[in-house]
Formats: sequence, C-alpha cells, structure tokens
Amino acid sequence: MNIYVLLAGTVSILVFSWFFSVKHKRYHGIPRFFAFESVFILFLLNYRFWFSEPFSPIHILSWIVLIISAYAGLEGYFRLKREGKPVDQFENTSLLVKSGIYGYIRHPLYLSVFMVGIGIMLKDPGSIQLVLGAILLAAIYLTSFTEEKEMIAKFGNEYREYMKESKMFIPFLI
Repeated sequence: MNIYVLLAGTVSILVFSWFFSVKHKRYHGIPRFFAFESVFILFLLNYRFWFSEPFSPIHILSWIVLIISAYAGLEGYFRLKREGKPVDQFENTSLLVKSGIYGYIRHPLYLSVFMVGIGIMLKDPGSIQLVLGAILLAAIYLTSFTEEKEMIAKFGNEYREYMKESKMFIPFLI
C-alpha cells in the first residue's frame, strides 16, 4: 500500500468530514470519518483483486452487493436533493424526506457506504479486511445513531414518528 496515497486520501476524508459536518456542529461526521476511512483502506488493500476470477462465487456476490449499494446510494442522494429542500448542501435538508427508499429505511446513504465496503472486502476477504469490515459496521451504526439524535433535535416529534414507521437499514427488519 502506497503510504502517500493513504495519507492523501485520509487528509481528503478529514477535510470532507470537517467542512460538511463537524464545522456545522453535525457530529455524525466524526464516526462517518472512520466509515469512509475503512472503505478507503479496504479499497487500497483489494483493488488489485477487483477483476481477478470475475466469475467466482465470491466475486459475483461482491458485484451484487456493489450494485445494490449503488442503487441505495443514488436513490437516497437524489431523493434528498429533490424533496428535502436542502440548505447549502444536500444532507442539510429543511424537510424530512419519507418517500421512496426513505419510506422503508432511514439511512440509505449509510447502508450504501457499508455495502460498498463489504463489496470491496469480498474481492479478497482476509483477516485485515474482516477487521476493517467490523470497524466499518460499528462506524456506520454510530454515525446513524448520532445523526438520529441530530434529526430529533431538528425535526422533533415528526422524526420520532418516522422512526416508528421505518427501519434503520433493512426494510421490515433492522
């Protein structure tokens, strides 16, 4: 792994986390940094295996996870942009979005980040990659938990009711 690429990527993720969340007192950006960093390191470890044995069962599973991840991320992003009436940036919505994918799960973007990491991890699942996958899972959960407190503070009872109507990550389950 090239240390300069790792350093440049880490600094970029830190800057992103600061300017898009922490600077504006949206502290979900702190655990989200660790989620993004985990995905970035997983990519650096596994990019060499991206197209090796493309039809092996583990690679087919990886591609399925990555495709589902793309759907969740794109649907969540564009729905927030269209219906959330964002102020300054797409995640700082002025309206609570509860339609489309948000009608089923509250955190499709974080689900997408988690699934990207898992999809990348499956390209060459070693012990370091499994540890990074566990860190990613913990970071995504903490990010979502922290953001939900922020959403309750912002939207109040409307968000509490929304939490009763939808699941955190997996429709009808979790």
